[in-house]
Amino acid sequence: MKRKELDILVIGGGITGAGILLEAARRGLTALLVEQRDFAWGTSSRSSKLVHGGLRYLAEGRLRLTRESVREREALLRDAPGLVEPQGFAFPDYGNSARKRRSFLAGLAVYDLLAGRREVHWLDADGFRMLAPNIRSEGLAGGIRYLDAKTDDARLVLRVLDEARSHGAEARNYVAVESLLRADGRVSGALLRDGRTGAAGEVAARVVVNATGAWACGIAGPGGQGRIPRLRPLRGSHLVLPAWRLPLAQAVSLMHPLDGRPVFAFPWEGVTLVGTTDVDHADGLACEAKVTRAEFDYLMAALRAQFPQLQLDDGDVLATYAGVRPVLDSGTRGAPSKETREHLVWDEPGLVAVTGGKLTTFRAIALDTLRHVARQLPGWRADLAPRPVFSPHAVPNGPRAVVPAVLRRLAGRHGRHAQALVDAARDGELDPIPGTLTPWAELRWAARREAVQRLEDLLLRRTRLGIQLRGGGIAHMARIRAICQPELGWSDAHWETEQAAYFQLCRSHYGLPGTDTHERTHA
Repeated sequence: MKRKELDILVIGGGITGAGILLEAARRGLTALLVEQRDFAWGTSSRSSKLVHGGLRYLAEGRLRLTRESVREREALLRDAPGLVEPQGFAFPDYGNSARKRRSFLAGLAVYDLLAGRREVHWLDADGFRMLAPNIRSEGLAGGIRYLDAKTDDARLVLRVLDEARSHGAEARNYVAVESLLRADGRVSGALLRDGRTGAAGEVAARVVVNATGAWACGIAGPGGQGRIPRLRPLRGSHLVLPAWRLPLAQAVSLMHPLDGRPVFAFPWEGVTLVGTTDVDHADGLACEAKVTRAEFDYLMAALRAQFPQLQLDDGDVLATYAGVRPVLDSGTRGAPSKETREHLVWDEPGLVAVTGGKLTTFRAIALDTLRHVARQLPGWRADLAPRPVFSPHAVPNGPRAVVPAVLRRLAGRHGRHAQALVDAARDGELDPIPGTLTPWAELRWAARREAVQRLEDLLLRRTRLGIQLRGGGIAHMARIRAICQPELGWSDAHWETEQAAYFQLCRSHYGLPGTDTHERTHA
């Protein structure tokens, strides 16, 4: 890291930082990204996995945000097949309000117009049951269906980072910013510390970008504390169930029986995701977020109300996860869901900071941030019009027995490396791990080439087995070890230490929550 002065140093390895790194590198800037934990460790691996146009924002009158979100959703669907995929959403109508139905359908007409589509959205009761056969039938008048999209959020971050590297950028995980450097009244770089070796070094940069999301207030420039906006960290929690226990072809909206909030259940990567809550995160940002018992019970109540015949109980849940969203605080202390999801960029000499926003609009956020960066880089002129998110790459060739959908999926997640991944696979490793859509070969490739430092990196972010399999994948750990330990070069003692830490993390933060008073109070 001791080099000549960088053009831009990006702090934060989530989707916002990754997007900024890519857009800077492809426009000729020398760029380095550092992340104090693992890539996508925070919000960007704990989202609802949805790439959506923001139908709710349209209902709130935020037309600009909706237009931007729809444009970015369509770009990702076009540029990232196999990673960003269409997902139908179904809303049952129990005949409670014809006015609300008409308003919803009118909003969808505008939604279609923004996307350049035209679809039929209303289905009668029989047609709707075909989409969602397990929903509550009593009083069903019909339903509404529309299209959005879904993704693997952590793999999206990794693909964006790899695209940035293809343009000459560098990215380092487990490297923390100890402090910002200052010279002549401006930020001039940062003192970095390697979390693995403890080594420290100064890196000079013409501009430093703070893209740490919910953690943005932890880094300020000279006199910068007064410029930092108020953030309202909001926690979103999710449940993961086996697809066979809650089988869905469409995403189904569950209007919660207690407060009328929409809760979604949808098919994702061989399992069914249920979420999300939207509550103030009162436990601070120093510790990893986790689902509280009250949130767990809230989501289960929605499932039981909408799918009573399935008789779902706590034991059906494979895993849970929670993330903290970087939401701008309006100061009204109103309902969390009413806070804006728009982003904000602010700057001081040598420092640009960005927070807020949403997964779908990361490219737009990156370009907006670079407009602020450009004002601090005399002589740099670049076209900041949107470009394709990813360079096109061919679907890899594989053995005849491998279905095309698997190869398409690998192309979407691994881009230019997909063929090398397929070529590295050993016998049977292109088969999916039971209960998931993940081929064993993805484990081998991640261990070999994707900067895995901890076992949790491998099983919670490079792959998602930690939330797709009961107990974090304990039933498959022997084969996972046989594939990955030699690739990682870990000794037996090192593997066993990492494995113990990983399973403890799965129990404490990704399993079913307890019932203690603290968890009930902080829901």
